[in-house]
Amino acid sequence: MTEQKHTSVEQAKADGKYIRTIKSFVKREGRLTKGQQAALDAHWPTMGLEHKNGLIDPKALFNNDGQLVLEIGFGMGASLVEMAKNAPETNFIGIEVHLPGVGACLSSANEAEVTNLKVYEHDAIEVLRDCVPDESLDTVQLFFPDPWHKTRHHKRRIVQPAFVESLRTKLKIGGVFHMATDWENYAEHMIEVMNAADCFENIATNGDFVERPEHRPLTKFEQRGHRLGHGVWDIMFKRIK
Repeated sequence: MTEQKHTSVEQAKADGKYIRTIKSFVKREGRLTKGQQAALDAHWPTMGLEHKNGLIDPKALFNNDGQLVLEIGFGMGASLVEMAKNAPETNFIGIEVHLPGVGACLSSANEAEVTNLKVYEHDAIEVLRDCVPDESLDTVQLFFPDPWHKTRHHKRRIVQPAFVESLRTKLKIGGVFHMATDWENYAEHMIEVMNAADCFENIATNGDFVERPEHRPLTKFEQRGHRLGHGVWDIMFKRIK
């Protein structure tokens, strides 16, 4: 008797299989403010995407065939909403596991009258695997992911070879993986992992890093870091095959 194939981790768990996965995040739920809850109630039906609904059709989802940008871990969503507002011809999908951040993002998007943004409240690894069509993304953004700075926790860093391979299949040829971090050691780790991925090419022309592009807003956190003399490293690799 052959073992039943599982289409998702959820199905495997439902069938009684124990699947151990290393998470790149810790679920710190926190309390929803009244405004965040109100935004979820009002705008999730039109802006929210459900992992359980499976593969999306971007053209049908946005009612156009504009470029598609996926941001992983958008926090409270301020920079993502600003980017969507500044590029109305581009379609954006954000993924965040923390519900207060999702609520804040929906609230900001509504205030900014943004209509080219959809969001998931789910694990990005599973969304990539189950919901994003192959070769559909023009850009993947990963800004200031958890650095897991202790050596014993480095395996939890989201930028790992298997993750990069999962991105490769979702990016179009010529599509860009854009990372930013304020931890130099993590920046070095990102470069090491990406240099080992022969399907990607660093687009930096002077060294390993690029200047912050105009389309990536400067966050309040980043501005504070600059005042304190902290560095920020932007890294951009494009898929070449």
